[in-house]
Amino acid sequence: MKIYWTKINKIIEETPEVKTYLLDCPEDFTWEEGAHTHFALEGFNAGDKPNRSLIRHMSISTLPHERSIGITTRIREQCSEFKSILRTLEVGNEVAIFKTHSNVPLKREGKNVYLLSSGVGLATFRPLVLDYFERADNVNHIHSLNIDSSRDFLFTNIFASAPDKKFTSQFVDNRHDYYEEVKKLAADKEGFFYVVGSDEFLVQNIEVLREQGMKPEQIMLDKREQQLPNFLSLDLSV
Repeated sequence: MKIYWTKINKIIEETPEVKTYLLDCPEDFTWEEGAHTHFALEGFNAGDKPNRSLIRHMSISTLPHERSIGITTRIREQCSEFKSILRTLEVGNEVAIFKTHSNVPLKREGKNVYLLSSGVGLATFRPLVLDYFERADNVNHIHSLNIDSSRDFLFTNIFASAPDKKFTSQFVDNRHDYYEEVKKLAADKEGFFYVVGSDEFLVQNIEVLREQGMKPEQIMLDKREQQLPNFLSLDLSV
């Protein structure tokens, strides 16, 4: 396993609680849209065993041509040790990234794609949308639906409906409206539904989508292949 130590080159305050940390891109570091990485703070590997409290599994919110590795995360006032340390970091501080992988690249099979996310989960979809804007081959249309009760919606400059690009975007601030919209979107029985958020959020979305007749292969999750059955094999009779 190769560990890349790199420096923070910019910190963007997206909303009062959400920051994007832009990292220098090591020369041989590559990734694709929908990628995630292990993001670690100094000292995580100082002992005999890795200090897991200093490591987090994070989506990369940028594309390679942007020349920075973007990590977008919410940091609340009451937060974990990891987030408390992260909040104090400044431009020039070093962090580590390793074990980078993509579970949710954009499917280009001539169908509609629906991006369902909660809060900062939208960061996973930012590179997919940018990739689609640059090359729309074999994607009919993309629709993004995001729920964020804070109402401080993210990336509104990118997640803005653009009919000429066959892209639509919706933001809602409550669960009732969100799941009503999911049911409407599920009228498309051929589409692909990408879901990003907490495990609880994934389970709830999968239940709604399966009740509307979606097949497991139409539901894309940011999970390793061996984890997928834990979510997609849900018994809907329970």
